[in-house]
Amino acid sequence: MKHRIVVLGAGYAGAYVAGNLARRLSPEDTGITVVNAVPHFVQRMRLPQVAAGQEVEAPRLADVFAGTGIRLRLARVTAVDPVRQVVAVTDTDTDTDAEGEGEGGGELGYDTLVYALGSRVADHGVPGVAEHAFDVTGRPSALRLRERLDSLDKPDSPPRPDRPGGNGNVLVVGDGLTGIETATEIAESRPGLSVTLIARGELGARLSAGARRHLRRACDRLGVTVLEHTSVVAVEAARVLCADGTALASDATVWTAGFAVTSIAAAGGLEVTGNGQIVVDRTMRSVSHANVYAVGDSVHVIGDHGRPLPMSCASAGYTGRQAIEAVVGRLTGRTIARTKLVHTYNHISLGRRDGILQTFDDEGRAKPRYYGGREGARVKAWILRMALWATRHPTYGLPRRRHRLTAGFAAAQSSYHSGVATVRGSGAGPAPGPGLT
Repeated sequence: MKHRIVVLGAGYAGAYVAGNLARRLSPEDTGITVVNAVPHFVQRMRLPQVAAGQEVEAPRLADVFAGTGIRLRLARVTAVDPVRQVVAVTDTDTDTDAEGEGEGGGELGYDTLVYALGSRVADHGVPGVAEHAFDVTGRPSALRLRERLDSLDKPDSPPRPDRPGGNGNVLVVGDGLTGIETATEIAESRPGLSVTLIARGELGARLSAGARRHLRRACDRLGVTVLEHTSVVAVEAARVLCADGTALASDATVWTAGFAVTSIAAAGGLEVTGNGQIVVDRTMRSVSHANVYAVGDSVHVIGDHGRPLPMSCASAGYTGRQAIEAVVGRLTGRTIARTKLVHTYNHISLGRRDGILQTFDDEGRAKPRYYGGREGARVKAWILRMALWATRHPTYGLPRRRHRLTAGFAAAQSSYHSGVATVRGSGAGPAPGPGLT
């Protein structure tokens, strides 16, 4: 019986982990299944471009995983039961399994689970966000925003006297990286619209002084109005209400004020933080369930600087790399390499011809030097290209001899599955899974 590795999510973290496990583990005694709700790889870092109206490549996951031995299950995860070692799913497509046919819904068993379901928009309890605001946390929502902007930004539309800045007001709430990129991409691609960026504090507060000045100049150049120290307390169909009583007219409100994870891990009994992220040890293994690993936005892990790593693509890479080493090491009896868990830089697009690369020191503080302008844009473009290339070539450099499971672990695995079959045949509950040392 092969050891069943199930990876939940095929974003930057999940696709990276699945591909590397396929590279390093022998297919003779391991089988890898990736569960993802949509059939395409979503370049989440480029969704502000999608919303602005630009075309962004979205490779089919069936093509990405073809020939790798990785099995793709197009399904939405509805629950995780780490005691029974099963994942409940509802198939979203029954015709695009990379190694076979669709199978309907039901349960998917695992021996090792990698949880990489990512994050979604967080409304922080603000009324009206779910009903009236747009977001860019997924491709469907980014396309929905693009449709709205298309309806406003018509070249032959006469100027509207109630919209002195253009034919429509776009309010972007949230001054994190996603908010900054969304505001600047829309402003550059759609100069006929009036774009306002609402910041709870100082714009670019975590950047160096030079980078903050560069960011402000970019907003001025693109015509983005910045409202600092402003809190939104309600979103309505045609306006937002601020804490100071101000009402701002809006034809499209884009909510980028934070991200949250689903409640699936918490509901399944995994130990999580207050915001639902899975608590792990230094190797990305759940502190409550030894055969569950978490990576990317789904994980709460303390970085080498002593603070939790932020939700970001860079964190997905670092946590994914450590999880790969841990899974391979434990299954094959090898020493688990300790990889870096650091927050070293932020890269910010400011339209297609401008950008900022801000580096941080070992304590997570912004260094005085930054890279901006066209140089910053080129670095960001290179990072995006490399992230896509690595995803499209998940088993590049496949070694001729891949690692086998240790004899003891393989024997325990076979014994466990035999025990499950016997117990289920007797009508009792499932036997406990084999522990990972």
